[in-house]
Amino acid sequence: MYPTLFRIGIFEIHAYGLLLALSFVIGIYWSAARAPRRGIAREHILDLAFVTVISAILGSRFLYVVTHLDEFRGRWLDVINPVQSDGTFGIGGLTMLGGVVLVLLSMILFCRIRKLNFVRVAETLAPSFAFGEGLTRIGCFLNGCCFGKACSQPWAVVFPLNSPAGAALPEAHIHPTQLYSSLFGFILMLIVLRLDRKRRPDGFIMSVFFILYGLFRIIVDFFRYYEESVQFPLFGTQFTINQAISFLMVVCGCILLFRLKGRKL
Repeated sequence: MYPTLFRIGIFEIHAYGLLLALSFVIGIYWSAARAPRRGIAREHILDLAFVTVISAILGSRFLYVVTHLDEFRGRWLDVINPVQSDGTFGIGGLTMLGGVVLVLLSMILFCRIRKLNFVRVAETLAPSFAFGEGLTRIGCFLNGCCFGKACSQPWAVVFPLNSPAGAALPEAHIHPTQLYSSLFGFILMLIVLRLDRKRRPDGFIMSVFFILYGLFRIIVDFFRYYEESVQFPLFGTQFTINQAISFLMVVCGCILLFRLKGRKL
């Protein structure tokens, strides 16, 4: 894999970081371009972008730390310090759904302060979020993180030993769950754009987005590798925190869709 794309002097350009940054930049300006159609000023989206980026990073980092406490015992400063105790630079370890939850909460607060319609803002951002999922997961694949369990499928991948996947499952053929997530992200983006071609009741696209994203994340997590510390038994099967959050997304989406039943435009 290619976790480091290239070096400029002492600085390294990492695949995951670059694609994450690109997903934010493209998503922000794409959402700003879509905003006037829903009666939202572009300036609100650009201001919200700053809140979104900070919330995504903090929320993702928080959930990762909470589910990997043993990793930070005795070196708690590594949680926030870009210069890690082993001398490496950068803060590694993010759990995406933690960022999603904090972004949603921050968006609700932002919309209340600015007196904006939260649902319309969320539906403006929906395609960009799906696009970001598709692009960023390619970075995960190049980095060798967020990998799957061992399998014998013809499309299984063997990661190098110096990658997170190779270190956890050396020389094993594993599910490329990063590419599963990337493909779904792009498919979800197309579905949202297709639905958005017609006028829909406010909340319809958001409900479909929550349901589809939550269902897929629940499914893909059954093929993804997790440490035992972040799993819990239920009905004889091991579930993850991410699946629990995803289940709540599906429930919220179904409730919203039910409430929209029969509503006129």
